[in-house]
Amino acid sequence: MSSRREFLRLSATAGVALLTPLRSPSYTTEPVNFPPQQERMLDDLQHRAVRYFFEQADLETGLVRDRARMTGPEARRISSIAATGFGLSALCVGEARGFLPTEVARKRVELTLEHLIQHSPHKNGFYPHFLDLETGTRAWKSEFSSIDTAWLVCGALHAGEHFSSRHIASMAHEIYARVDWQWMLNGGTTLSHGWTPEHGFLPYRWDTYSELLAMYLLAIGSPTYSIPAATWDAWKRPVHTEGNLSFIETDAPLFAHQYSHAWFDFRGRRDRYADYFENSRLATEAHRLRCLELADKYPWFNQGMWGVTASDSRKGYLAWGASHRPGAIDGTLVPCASAGALPFMPAECVTVLENMLEHYGNRCFGRYGFVDAFHPNAAWYDPDVVGIDQGITVLMAENARTGQIWETLSANPHVAKSFALVGM
Repeated sequence: MSSRREFLRLSATAGVALLTPLRSPSYTTEPVNFPPQQERMLDDLQHRAVRYFFEQADLETGLVRDRARMTGPEARRISSIAATGFGLSALCVGEARGFLPTEVARKRVELTLEHLIQHSPHKNGFYPHFLDLETGTRAWKSEFSSIDTAWLVCGALHAGEHFSSRHIASMAHEIYARVDWQWMLNGGTTLSHGWTPEHGFLPYRWDTYSELLAMYLLAIGSPTYSIPAATWDAWKRPVHTEGNLSFIETDAPLFAHQYSHAWFDFRGRRDRYADYFENSRLATEAHRLRCLELADKYPWFNQGMWGVTASDSRKGYLAWGASHRPGAIDGTLVPCASAGALPFMPAECVTVLENMLEHYGNRCFGRYGFVDAFHPNAAWYDPDVVGIDQGITVLMAENARTGQIWETLSANPHVAKSFALVGM
């Protein structure tokens, strides 16, 4: 065992992870058949989340608010490009499930894409992380973000494949094709986090495993500015072992194992490093076990109530839930942690959502679904919902139930090409 652990340590240091031999995955690639009561609960949850993306988008730009109050008027004018990307896919889910009439959903998608192409600022195809909701102009001098642009491209491509509309498909392709991923390499072998006109490229790179999978696949499969497939091998894959669980992980919140899987179907695929779907399943199980270890300190943490990821808190927004810092958790529960993991551990995660509803009801659940976070012992319930957290909830619930987003985006030829180029 000591020699194996030493091998894993050295592999992680070198950025090479060889987790398991090739074998049948321990998950099913079929949609999950939830019991009728759970299906109804998920229907309601998704319907409310779709409502967020429809109601909290500007009627002139289609841009989606970064966050909003669960109840009452909302005056904040900050949109995030990531929430807008999630919103494009949420509109597709809403149309498919009958939450929105087809023509209404289609027109909203068209409005959003037209504004992004014609009016919102971009730098070589990359959009600012935050924009003014009503004008689409850059907000807060935020960076022109590589990862947040990737989520927008994912949502646009999904919409382009979902609707029977040449106009939408053409606009989605245009948004994707003008992203200059080669420029974002900035002379290196890994992508930069972003660029600002004030300071140039940010001093950080996407050089270690995180939510970056989808971004690299988009960049490698680009129809215009593709980067070498070798960049897939350039980022590190540190291996973490807990008990009998070994998986690729960094000191990052749980969402890092979820976001790329919202659009790209990694089930049954693996490269020479890992099966990334299985990797996320193992990371989710490890996270669940860490939460259970805190049950003595926070008695509401139990087999049916767990889950923390980057979220609001009583102290502001925190990137907590990191695997190697469980002591940072203060007893707050974050519903999207388990909702975003529904495809990986469907029975366990849907039980968490049911229990939250049963125990805390309308204190944690309202017009747009679950509040972003809550602390039962402190009687603190976040007054806000956050767009990207609503997004991962509605998308991953749909993938668990039908695989609709995975199946739809897989029809895009550039997605298929990207998987082939990285050896998956």
